[in-house]
Amino acid sequence: MQPHIQNAVKYYSFDSLNHSANIIHAISTRHGGVSPAPFASLNLGKSVGDAPENVAENLDRWLGALNLKRDAAVTASQAQADQVAIIERDQRGTIIPDTDALITRHAGIPLVLRYADCVPILFFDPQTPAIGIAHAGWRGTVAKIATRTVRAMMQHFGSQPRDLIACVGPSIGPCCYRVGGEVIQRARAAFPSDGVLIAQPSSAVHFDLWEANAQQLRELGIEQVEIARLCTSDRTDDFYSHRGENGQTGRFGAVIALA
Repeated sequence: MQPHIQNAVKYYSFDSLNHSANIIHAISTRHGGVSPAPFASLNLGKSVGDAPENVAENLDRWLGALNLKRDAAVTASQAQADQVAIIERDQRGTIIPDTDALITRHAGIPLVLRYADCVPILFFDPQTPAIGIAHAGWRGTVAKIATRTVRAMMQHFGSQPRDLIACVGPSIGPCCYRVGGEVIQRARAAFPSDGVLIAQPSSAVHFDLWEANAQQLRELGIEQVEIARLCTSDRTDDFYSHRGENGQTGRFGAVIALA
């Protein structure tokens, strides 16, 4: 990933997507906004206790740094589940209920989701062209939201996995994501192969969300998978982390749009 600063707003972009003039994409950080602590400063989450006018200003600043407009963006009330929405032109500026992935083939519609440890996943099909974005917490990961997003792009847009570029963004890493009984049981059922659950010397078990989502993508035949390998719990200097900050924090965002 590459860091950028535009109009005092810091964000990151993926190496594997930077070569394409057909899309605009970014992962926001906590820098360049107006929110006070503990949301300082570019909080994009409306449900964390920050003032709504701060969140609106922050979103304007972030999207403005990318030459995108808030009134054209589509977002979702994320449900930690497996629902994928197909976005059409007349849905610009809307909030899709109970949804954790958005896909579209229409230009000029920024797809935006929010995070604070869960995994952002961006998808780009340069052939159709088409784009997608997913929010994969542990529940979405074991429900295979990444798989469902790709299959929706295949069904509705004719996308082929061999053409897709998928990017796994900053989220809580296997270094910090210690999990208990329910998560362990469901992760083992969803991912029976090795490498997803990691036993530590202290007898703790950690869940590798990066590998769990990348594994889904590779199994579908996607060869171009970029993993940021930035742990939000370790990197609270740049990102919000629900676990790393004991729940008192904001939300960063991911956006992708066809130019």
